[in-house]
Amino acid sequence: MSERELRRNLAILPIGTVRELTLLTDRQIRYYEKNNLVHPERGKGGQRRFSLYDVDQLLKIKDYLEAGDSIKDIQEIFAKQQRKAQEKHNSQDALRRSLQSEFAKIGRFGVK
Repeated sequence: MSERELRRNLAILPIGTVRELTLLTDRQIRYYEKNNLVHPERGKGGQRRFSLYDVDQLLKIKDYLEAGDSIKDIQEIFAKQQRKAQEKHNSQDALRRSLQSEFAKIGRFGVK
């Protein structure tokens, strides 16, 4: 994971800041969490802490709802996106292992 991705996934924003950034209510944000659309971390004392990635997800949810999609539709869209990302990751891992194996074979046989 790149440093940029790590920073986007840092859970540092309290719900009040997220509310201001997204123009969603606390109740809406908690509802989307309850429906597994966002996954904020919990800080000391149990307060929700959101990442920039979570804020992006909330803005996407808002856009989908405004376009007429239901919560169930959004869950399916996010699940499909997650599956595609996992497949891409698995494919990249398989390619990486294959290349490492080929390089190891080349190294053993002294092929230049």
